[in-house]
Amino acid sequence: MDDTDILISGGGIAGLVAAAAFGAAGHAVTLVDPAPPVTDEGAEGADLRSTAFLQPSVTVLKAAGLWDGLAPHATALQIMRIIDAGGDLSQARLSRDFDASEISDQPFGWNLPNWLLKREIAARLASLPNVRFLQGVGTAALVARDAEALVTLTDGTRIRARLVIGADGRNSPVRTALGIGTRTLRYGQKALAFAVTHDRPHENVSTEIHRSGGPFTLVPLPDRDGKPCSAVVWMERGPEVARLRALPPGDFADALNTRSAGVLGHLTQATRLTEWPIISQIADSFTGPRTALIAEAAHVVPPIGAQGLNMSLADLADLLALSGDRPGEKAGLDAYNRRRRPEAMARLLGIDALNRTSMIAARPLRDLRAAALGSLYAVAPVRKLLMRAGLGMH
Repeated sequence: MDDTDILISGGGIAGLVAAAAFGAAGHAVTLVDPAPPVTDEGAEGADLRSTAFLQPSVTVLKAAGLWDGLAPHATALQIMRIIDAGGDLSQARLSRDFDASEISDQPFGWNLPNWLLKREIAARLASLPNVRFLQGVGTAALVARDAEALVTLTDGTRIRARLVIGADGRNSPVRTALGIGTRTLRYGQKALAFAVTHDRPHENVSTEIHRSGGPFTLVPLPDRDGKPCSAVVWMERGPEVARLRALPPGDFADALNTRSAGVLGHLTQATRLTEWPIISQIADSFTGPRTALIAEAAHVVPPIGAQGLNMSLADLADLLALSGDRPGEKAGLDAYNRRRRPEAMARLLGIDALNRTSMIAARPLRDLRAAALGSLYAVAPVRKLLMRAGLGMH
């Protein structure tokens, strides 16, 4: 039987960062994932979404020794622009800018493509002698006791760990092995993710356009082939996503440009479409004996306000701080559950409300939504409070 301080189940971005963070803190770490990370944009299975790391998350990345490798590829997000295009025509009838300079001398955050994140973080892990990344194997069974956790991998290998971290997604095998239930909210929505080039520079503005069906978000990326570039997350009800995907390329381009309300000029699709279902979900507990859940094993939220992975890194920051040099001890895990689950629940409920508001189809309710946005923005203390809350600042 192998021994390790920390076993991390799940090699997505959250699991990769967790391995780097605990490795940088001096722990022996074993990271396992059934699928090797896809680190080439053009490869089959590449994650074509992007992640906006807000200020507190960058602090976590720096402590893990990751930021120096990521910073050259990152695009700053200075302004978060919210547009209501909910009139009869897809036009920006109301636009409000939330500028990071009102609350900080730093941008809100920095955006990077997910496939590139996986490439750079995997390279960092390869340089850490106390981190093992076992690709092609996952968690098959878990026996968690007060003194230790025993994990059986899908290839039959058995590993004894002081702490097991479940970072293995919304259908987490670790959570299932612990018998921890979930509360799930379904919207009947799906999201399309892809990159576009456009006529006008984005000027480090992340734009969220609300009409009906869900938000349409443009997040700045570095220039592509000499043209301004952004990542798109386009949320709609499931049947509409199916209709959009079935369109001929020219018709899809027309639909894309209508939905964008022309805010960056003409958009041209630059990568293939990827699709995933939208839910909200939270685990009944974030811990078990010698075990902690983070990221989508603990909570799933719609991609609004750059909250998803930033919540995951907040999990990691608290777990690191509360574990200290005794990872897996009951006192630290209990403190982690007390701190993180109520915070995650509050954010989930807030994002759920925002998503349902963005899905509104009835014209009078869309008018009310626009009026509420204008009223909240007009009060400077409220505007600043919303920005600080979005960043997770107190």
